[in-house]
Amino acid sequence: MSEVSDGIGYAALFDAVPTPLSVLDRGFVFMEANQAYLEITGRTRGELIGRHLFDVFPANPDDPNADGPENLLASFRRVLETGRPDTMVLQRYDIPRPGAGAGYEERYWSPVNTPVFGEDGSVRMIINRVEDATAYVRDSLAHPTSLTGTGKSLRAVGGKIAESELYARARELYEHNERLRQAHAREHEVALTLQKAMLPTHMPLELRNAAVRYRPAQGSLNVCGDWYDIINLNEDRFAVAVGDVVGRGLEAASVMGQLRSALSAAMLVADGPAQALYGLDLYARSLDGALATTAVKLDIDTHTHTLTYSSAGHLPPMLCHPDGYTEILDQATDVPLAARSRPSHRPQAITAYVPGSTLVLYTDGLVERREESIDVGLKRLSESLVRHHALGPEEIADNLLEDLGMNRGTADDAALVVIRL
Repeated sequence: MSEVSDGIGYAALFDAVPTPLSVLDRGFVFMEANQAYLEITGRTRGELIGRHLFDVFPANPDDPNADGPENLLASFRRVLETGRPDTMVLQRYDIPRPGAGAGYEERYWSPVNTPVFGEDGSVRMIINRVEDATAYVRDSLAHPTSLTGTGKSLRAVGGKIAESELYARARELYEHNERLRQAHAREHEVALTLQKAMLPTHMPLELRNAAVRYRPAQGSLNVCGDWYDIINLNEDRFAVAVGDVVGRGLEAASVMGQLRSALSAAMLVADGPAQALYGLDLYARSLDGALATTAVKLDIDTHTHTLTYSSAGHLPPMLCHPDGYTEILDQATDVPLAARSRPSHRPQAITAYVPGSTLVLYTDGLVERREESIDVGLKRLSESLVRHHALGPEEIADNLLEDLGMNRGTADDAALVVIRL
């Protein structure tokens, strides 16, 4: 731990914090612990640092119902998987008394586990903050009271809360939270399966020298409504589109499927992208959850070497020429779907391309980052595209995802289409 930065001794500051804190690596090995943590656990730094947490504090072998270590491990894994803090309900976790053969001491804890990120954006360490609730469980004054959400009362014994009753209510809350997590995980799985099923498979991508990628959002409730589509129009022409529905979960995935299907049909019969998006706008007005959806559509003519495009509030496609010059296709951008009080015709633009150029379409999850201007993300995408434009579409797609951090997970899903023209 760095001793001094801008005149602040962070090691001394960490050690002086009155809240018990320990720092664990990804393998749950102690890297550091402050004085409050040492005091509350009755351990020295030498007994902790470099040792696995569950070797120092194993489960109580005399308690067949001891699940504190198991619950703590599950919390750590959630932090590593989601990159988010995890607050645990009251846990019984007995710890060995100092000294060989001294037995175990019954202890109750209220833990919070927080991720610490490395430069690459991945979780590098976990801060384990604990509050010792043993005295509260044993000695809190009690009167008959109800625990929010349980509809039950705690029984007072001799003017105090019965230890077993308080713990039992806390366990009920924990089990309720676990059921919610499982329900959320099932929703995530169903939505992701639905989303994948609705993405196109009807045209072999090698026919148009294209690569597509979809990365779901990180976390159990973050499946969103991004889609892509590629359709053959005739021997010399094909159409490509990407879109993004506002919202998350099953509803967004369902709306996405309906809009994608509607646009696919419109792409086959409409006279150009602007007319296709106009028809999609009419349909979106009758569909709950479709308001403010963004979409961009391009018609690609391989005979005339032209791109005709129109955008309904979507981020602009990028066209990288063979010499590495990158062009932003933003000359036909309009408001998102159903955003106006009345439908109106949409703009359309045409640009020429040189054979060997690379076209990239994407959704905002690829470039948007919290507390960062969208221009920074667009610049990052452009620079990555220039670096890799000489590669094939599959290699370009993989490198773009890596350079923009998508392989480490983000809070939003992302669709990416790369086409060698």
